[in-house]
Order: sequence, then structure tokens, then C-alpha cells
Amino acid sequence: MEIRKNCKYAIAAVTSMGVRITPEDRMAVQNSSRFYLQSTSAETNVLNVASSLGKQCLAMTRFVEGSPIAAFIKAQLRARNIAYEGLDIPQGGPWGYRHQFNIADSGFGLRAPRVWNDRAGEVGRTLTSEDFDLDRIFGEEGVGILHLSGLILAMSPETTKCCLEIAEKAKSYGTLVSFDLNYRATFWKGREEELSQAFRKAADMADILIGNEEDFQLCLGFKGPEAGGKDLASKIDSFKGMISEVRKEFPNAYAYATTLRQVISANEHLWGALLWADGEWHVEEPRPIPVMDRIGGGDGFSGGLLYGAYQGWDPEKWLQFGWASGVLAASSLNDYAEPADEKQVWDIYAGNARVQR
Repeated sequence: MEIRKNCKYAIAAVTSMGVRITPEDRMAVQNSSRFYLQSTSAETNVLNVASSLGKQCLAMTRFVEGSPIAAFIKAQLRARNIAYEGLDIPQGGPWGYRHQFNIADSGFGLRAPRVWNDRAGEVGRTLTSEDFDLDRIFGEEGVGILHLSGLILAMSPETTKCCLEIAEKAKSYGTLVSFDLNYRATFWKGREEELSQAFRKAADMADILIGNEEDFQLCLGFKGPEAGGKDLASKIDSFKGMISEVRKEFPNAYAYATTLRQVISANEHLWGALLWADGEWHVEEPRPIPVMDRIGGGDGFSGGLLYGAYQGWDPEKWLQFGWASGVLAASSLNDYAEPADEKQVWDIYAGNARVQR
């Protein structure tokens, strides 16, 4: 798998931006009065590993014109070394467009985290490929990897069309496509047949396919092989069996990846990962990890995986760096990983938590 050289952007993503609010001190939402605000989207969370490590990344999105929330989001993206392009759309009055609110808590012990998405009137649902000069972005400037998420692909008929058209243009200029299936039942309701066809088109264009066993079943129609149980060892065998079938139907991909997670408590998980690439399986056996906030761990994994791919590392190192980037995201109240340098990530992988002086 070859990455296009001399690109302005290491990774670009189509996305709909919003804000996330979480209570202080791991409190629950319903009995909190103080909240932490951050800019968020699943797709920019993936970009954040590479952007933190000095690579230029691009968010392709829309904003609400004159909105203080839009101004906050833009400032946050600039601070995270993520460039952005997108139209500013008039709000259209108090009942018009806005940016989504993601309201969440981190949970504690046996009290599980809870997430409430409020996406009514979300401006990102109106995205179109015509918003962007695609020949300039992918042709003149260049992009190494275009990352798509099933969240943005399924958000609306407009975003479905937008993502597929941008992916086709990216491929025409030699950009690799990464696709994280990210199934959400609420997004698919009433659009099952349409989205099944669209996801299959996106998967057929993908060079890197990411998703858990359920994602492949529900998004692409695969029947999961019978597993001996629900333990992680059985899940590893089951996923390997499924990918052998996925590869027959979607042979264009170079790599297929997933994370493995078993929840012990809100503060402790078993965390592992699998990758098939270049004809070989690579497995990170699940290890216990402490968890500050679990949201974004999967995006951190994808971000670390794509960073390794962009750097031209061997696939085994993609998986290791992705695993450790997911751990880094889970150790933060932000829902993205923001490594200080590569060494910090590799120290996590090695289990080296000694003080750095």
C-alpha cells in the first residue's frame, strides 16, 4: 500500500462539528451544575493523533454563520493543529441551524457512562461535495488519507451523497480511503436499504476498513460466524472468521481492523485490537487499562492506526500505535488522544508509566 507523497494534508475527514459537555469530577449529568466544554466530532477525533504529532490535517465541514459556538469550534480546531474548510450557513432564526450538543458523563465504578446526543437542526446534515474545491484539495494540494465515518455517511441523504462523491474524487487523485463503519441504529431507521447500498459503495472504495463484528454484520450484511462464547478469545476467533468472508466480497482493501473491549467497570477495561494487513494477522491481546473517560477510545485507535500507515510503518506497528493511542484517549477527559510526541505513545504500549524528567 503506497501513500501519496508531497501532500499538504496527511489526513482529511468529512465531518459535522459540535460541542461536548461533561460534568466535572465524574459526576452524573442529572445532578451536576458545572460542566466542561470541548469541540468534538468522531472524525476530527481521529485526525487529532496525527495533528498533535505535527502533521497537517483537514476537517471538511459546515458552520453556522455568526454563531459563538461555531467560533469556539474553529478556535479549538486551530489550537489542535487541524485546518478546516466549509461554508458559513445563515442560522435562519432561533429555530434554524445549529451545531450538535453531545451531553455525557464519564461514569464511575459500576455506574456506567451515559451519553445523550442532541442533533436537531444540525448544520452538518446539509453538507454537499460542492461546498469544496475538490480538485484543489486532492489534486493540487494533496491528501494522504481521506477518513470517512459511518456516522457522517449515515447522517442524512445529503451527507451520504457528499461522502461518496468526495471519496470518488479522492481516489481519482491517488488518496487512500479509510472507512470506519460506526453503525448507529438511530441513524439507519427508515433508510436501511439506501444506507446498505451506500455503505457497500464506500467499503468497496476503502483501502482500510475499520469496524467491530456487529458493524460488519449490520452495515454490510455479513452473517457473523458462530463463536464458542462471549469471552474475548472467542471474539478474536469470530472476527477473524468474519474478515475472511469480508475479504472475498471487498478485496480492494489492504487492511481490516477492530478493537476489543471488555468492561470491568467504568474505570477499568480490558483493551485489545486486531489487524489483518498485507496477508497477515496481527493481534494485540487484551490488557487491563485504567479509564478516565472511555468515549473516544475507538477514535484514538483509528487515529494511531492511520498515523502509522501514513508514516509508512509495518502494519504490526500500526496496530501497536493504534492500541496505545486508544489507551491515551481513554486516559483523558477529552474524547480524543493528543500525544505530546511519539515516545509518549510508545511508552504507553510498553507499559512504562515512570515519571519523565
